[in-house]
Amino acid sequence: METQETDSATQESSLYTDDNAVRPDVITRIQNLIREEDGDHLKELIEPLHESELGDILEALDSDQRANLVSLTGGDFDYASLTEVDEAVRLEVVNAIPNEQIAEAVTDLDSDDAVFILEDMEQTDRDEILSLVPFEERSRIIRSLDYPEETAGRRMQTEFVAVPPFWTVGQTIDHLRDDKNLPESFYEVFVIGPSFELIGYVTLDNILRTQRKTKIEDIKETTIHPIPVLEDQEEAARVFEQYDLVSAAVVDESNRLVGVLTIDDVVDFIQQEADEDIKRLAGVGDEELSDSVFEITKSRFTWLFLNLITAIMASAVIGIFDATIQEMVALAILMPIVASMGGNAGTQSMTVAVRGLATKDIDNYNMVRTIRREVLVGLLNGVFFAVLIGVISAFWFSNPSLGYIIGIAMVVNMLCAALAGILIPIFLEKMHIDPAIASSVFVTTVTDVVGFFAFLGLAAWWLAI
Repeated sequence: METQETDSATQESSLYTDDNAVRPDVITRIQNLIREEDGDHLKELIEPLHESELGDILEALDSDQRANLVSLTGGDFDYASLTEVDEAVRLEVVNAIPNEQIAEAVTDLDSDDAVFILEDMEQTDRDEILSLVPFEERSRIIRSLDYPEETAGRRMQTEFVAVPPFWTVGQTIDHLRDDKNLPESFYEVFVIGPSFELIGYVTLDNILRTQRKTKIEDIKETTIHPIPVLEDQEEAARVFEQYDLVSAAVVDESNRLVGVLTIDDVVDFIQQEADEDIKRLAGVGDEELSDSVFEITKSRFTWLFLNLITAIMASAVIGIFDATIQEMVALAILMPIVASMGGNAGTQSMTVAVRGLATKDIDNYNMVRTIRREVLVGLLNGVFFAVLIGVISAFWFSNPSLGYIIGIAMVVNMLCAALAGILIPIFLEKMHIDPAIASSVFVTTVTDVVGFFAFLGLAAWWLAI
């Protein structure tokens, strides 16, 4: 009785704390049920949860507990929750489950969710699982898996509703009611020709508001914004954003309907693409929170090594002026200020540029205007901070000339930083190199080298006269 009351209280109250973490008492309760091997109460507890909520619980559990949770709940476990967790967690769970059980689960999932779970598995396991899946579902999954990663074809759902144009609204409604193989949720009925070519679509509200005798071809919409099956998922998301779509047809090179993308999937890979860009700007690759120490170390090593090379280049510039620094120790104290301000200014411009290029907000029509704006911002900020640090340095070291030197160097470096921050990502984009991956290294190099060279070069010139 106490157990049932606890489960009921858990279900009725919020699953999350104020900071959006799963409540500790819920995790403790689940851990206790797993330890006691109480599958019945585990099923009662997870049954009302959304797949994303169950995914959060999986990530909060320890490795062995995740597999035990799936095993104890059996057929009541929602395998769609595996699409809501990190790749490492997903692989850990599926590797601990018999392939026969995964095959049974995959059969009941939408094709896009099934593909998402299977695509990162070992080829031998994937083939064994697919061999156990019924032919119709297997052919759909294999077709999606054959498309490249991060394309519309890989992310589409192959279950959709399509009717010929000569059907009446009444026939269509009867079909929607009687066909047991239709997807669980859909937003449009697609209209197709004899060879499955896409002709148009009809929204569900339009079907419900139209007389039964009306033909589908009389009420279909022809402005359909189809997405090519090989289109990058980021470009597909942009189509959804531009035309405020809820779902969109996916077509092959012959304009034949092969699948559908829905807004829930698009939101997921919008977040995925944004997450990738942010991580690449910081040089951390595609790592996830669940990755091991070794995997994270390996992922970050390359970019840290490149940063070491750029740091050596900056140090080489300092080495050229070692005599100047020995003559005026204040230069060594002020050097980091120039480099740091330039680095931050360059990072700001670079972030704006990389994001603008990713979202196509920066194009051939506004590129010059954007570059001019960033240069003016860099110049104005350079002048402002030049005056500020110049006055501080002059009073700090009782040397007005030193204030002039660092002020001029600040203007030069922040101007060059703004130019590098906007031009380097644009250049890399023109060269078909992902600016999110490579921009930070080049921008850092420019700001450090220019900053040190301008500051120390001016100081050497001033000491020589």
